[in-house]
Amino acid sequence: MKRVVVGLSGGVDSSVAAYLLQQQGYEVIGLFMKNWHDDSVTISNECPWLEDSNDALLVAEKLGIPFQTVDLSVEYQEKIVDYMFNEYEKGRTPNPDVLCNREIKFEVFMKIALSLGADYVATGHYCQKSEIKVNGETVYQLKAGADTNKDQSYFLCQLSQEQLAKSLFPIGELTKPEVREIAAQMELITAEKKDSQGLCFIGKVRLPEFLQQKLQPKDGIIIQIDKNDPVYSAENHVGLSVEADLKSAARKIPYTPQMGKIVGKHQGAHYFTIGQRKGLNVGGTTDPLFIIATNVETNTIYTGLSSQHPGLFKKALRIEKEEVHWIRKDLALANGGTMEVMARIRYRQPLQRATLYQFENEMYVDFNEPQSAITEGQFAAWYLGDELVGSGVIS
Repeated sequence: MKRVVVGLSGGVDSSVAAYLLQQQGYEVIGLFMKNWHDDSVTISNECPWLEDSNDALLVAEKLGIPFQTVDLSVEYQEKIVDYMFNEYEKGRTPNPDVLCNREIKFEVFMKIALSLGADYVATGHYCQKSEIKVNGETVYQLKAGADTNKDQSYFLCQLSQEQLAKSLFPIGELTKPEVREIAAQMELITAEKKDSQGLCFIGKVRLPEFLQQKLQPKDGIIIQIDKNDPVYSAENHVGLSVEADLKSAARKIPYTPQMGKIVGKHQGAHYFTIGQRKGLNVGGTTDPLFIIATNVETNTIYTGLSSQHPGLFKKALRIEKEEVHWIRKDLALANGGTMEVMARIRYRQPLQRATLYQFENEMYVDFNEPQSAITEGQFAAWYLGDELVGSGVIS
């Protein structure tokens, strides 16, 4: 019997994952990760982790498997929370869920599981794993979940071959309704439980308030840029090299307050992100205002009218060389290499046709169609068919 440690989160997905592994004949151990209990950064009076750990314990008891809680809050603080504050302070928008998987669940947590003699770690992610032989070596593939509506492969886009080798995703070939049905048949307490929202560690959190505890509010102005501003007129790219052309397509537009009109005030540019519509509190516009750029140095927010404003769209994005990550190292591009892929720049975004261009110091992802709200600090992930082969931090 192989031993599997399941990350029991207190939700229905991990509960059913544990049950299915048991049915497959594995020796199953349930571990609950406690990632947060810093009262100096109050989130809300509700304490979801207590309720969740209790539900996880009840599921373990129902299945008759050993259960314990591991406290990873110190590592979580260092690797995720501090990183988040740091990124927001720089005016970037990090993705804590992708980092949590790379740094906590499939790193710190996995090491604990292996120290308990586990052969594998399992989670309730909607994704699939398979293996193939490449030049006689076993190579692991990370594939989209069968439930296209719930596919969570994007959140695992930073995993390595070593991490995938030790991972199991028991519900990857099921749909969410099927998972709930199994939980109901087994009379698991989590069968009807709502999916957790928000950051992967604290559940119910409103990000601006969370950030305000560490990043001080400071007054700044909101500028509206006209969609017909000359900065958006098409540039002449004749005679430019492919690299120069991509650099131009991916560049940040150098907005200045003089280019637009002041339409309001804000409490700090670092609380806002590109593409954001809510929270600006500017009234009296014909269409909703969207954030098209932020500048944390000058503490200025730039906005445009409507979701079709040209300031929201770019055709390419740039990833620094050291931030390019290949799950399939055997497919990694050499300098000068290109690859046609399907890519996404955020979870749940439908896959978009794109071409990767690898240069000496950077990679560009060039989309067939301009993309809205490409945001620094977020992850771009690229697929061949239903297989996620690589990703990188947008710079």
